[in-house]
Amino acid sequence: MPEEKITIIVPTYNEAENLPELVSALMLLGQPALDVLVVDDNSPDGTGAIAEDLTRKHPGKVRVLHRQEKAGLGRAYLHGYEVALENGATVIGQMDADFSHPPEKILEMIPVLDHYDIAIGSRYVPGGSLDQNWPIWRKGLSAFGNYYARTILGLPARDVTGGFRLFNGQVLKGMPRERVRSNGYVFQVEMAYLAHLCGFRFKEIPIYFADRKWGQSKMSLRIQIEAAMRVWQVKNAYRDLSQD
Repeated sequence: MPEEKITIIVPTYNEAENLPELVSALMLLGQPALDVLVVDDNSPDGTGAIAEDLTRKHPGKVRVLHRQEKAGLGRAYLHGYEVALENGATVIGQMDADFSHPPEKILEMIPVLDHYDIAIGSRYVPGGSLDQNWPIWRKGLSAFGNYYARTILGLPARDVTGGFRLFNGQVLKGMPRERVRSNGYVFQVEMAYLAHLCGFRFKEIPIYFADRKWGQSKMSLRIQIEAAMRVWQVKNAYRDLSQD
């Protein structure tokens, strides 16, 4: 068996306040096989320079990809997957930079991949929850978005819009990632749907999804409505793989 190598991909755009704290939290997990790959979209707040400082502070444990423009979440992750696989990652994770995803849950998610193909940090299984300070309308919109997407696509997972996931590296190698076209938040839905159509199995681990501590959220009502409309385009794009 190859030696385990876990790469956590963190896409960033204006995350100067969050990134050092997140990298520190990931390093404190005490998982020697874990490294961090930051994908920065030329953040005007200096996040890219901070990421470079972190590579010097944690040599061999933190790397950074600098992209010249804000090219979207989907493109950031796809680029990160390619680099992680090229560098021999056997487990590839993804998470937000803003502490919405609890870093300590990674240690609970890693063993899941001994029996499943994808581990999902889930807000919608028993034990999972959303930020307690969110208003009811925001919680309802998030829950409906998940129900809507998973019902239309027939997905077995309950949290299909969340971005806290670990993949077995062989799963990503086996997925036709070149077909992925989504570049916003529906990217998470498309990746889950494609993995499902390829026959890969999910296991959800409950998480508490906290609102960001610092910085400004990039989610809006317009983005969520647009994502809902895009679900139908995702379904149509993979009719050749679907058994419907």
